[in-house]
Amino acid sequence: MAVMGLHADALARPMNISRRDWLVGAISVFALAPSAIKAATRTFEVTLSDAEWRRRLSPAAYATLRHEATERPFTSPLNQEKRKGSFHCAGCKLPLFASTTKYESRTGWPSFWAPIKGAVETRTDYQIGYPRTEVHCRRCGGHLGHVFDDGPPPTGKRYCMNGVALHFVPEMG
Repeated sequence: MAVMGLHADALARPMNISRRDWLVGAISVFALAPSAIKAATRTFEVTLSDAEWRRRLSPAAYATLRHEATERPFTSPLNQEKRKGSFHCAGCKLPLFASTTKYESRTGWPSFWAPIKGAVETRTDYQIGYPRTEVHCRRCGGHLGHVFDDGPPPTGKRYCMNGVALHFVPEMG
């Protein structure tokens, strides 16, 4: 079952959040305008109609990039990608992450300790009842995933990205 593009397992209450706080946050998801609406009202360098995005993207990439869905963990072939190269936005092809910043986070999603400078933007997301930092492509506004403060040095960040939102381009030569 999906609610607002999220799988039911993504709506599970974390153990460190009280039932009351989780319910207040979950209810606020429906009371506040979703962050997808905020992104839709902003003009990006690459701006397409909803029909154009549907034609350009796979159904899974469309749901993730344009409607902030989350792919199931451990389903992306990019989890196993070890070659040198870069990970680009599946929507607009902007280079987002260098392969040198990718690491195995054991979370089930491709993870990076830093994006390419100026490639992504962030904002606070309350869609599962508590604040998280959402990551979007700077050029098209596509939803990529979230960033957390439990990553490795040198940044301590874990950019936990949906593989369907990315396209790998191997380094030539």
